[in-house]
Amino acid sequence: MSEHVYKKLELVGSSKDSIEGAIHNAIAAADKSVKNVEWFEVQETRGHVENGKVAHFQVVVKVGFRVDV
Repeated sequence: MSEHVYKKLELVGSSKDSIEGAIHNAIAAADKSVKNVEWFEVQETRGHVENGKVAHFQVVVKVGFRVDV
């Protein structure tokens, strides 16, 4: 196995439907502008409440990508 170097960036994904949707949205956004995205870590989960109901799910994720050396 060859050696790799990784960098992490922090993103906040949001979804009206689910925590998983918020994660998918964050990863999809990262993939549009960052090469070699390989993994993620969920750091925080939270949400927004309107009129006593969950309106949005928010997830802070750290996305890891491989740096070309």
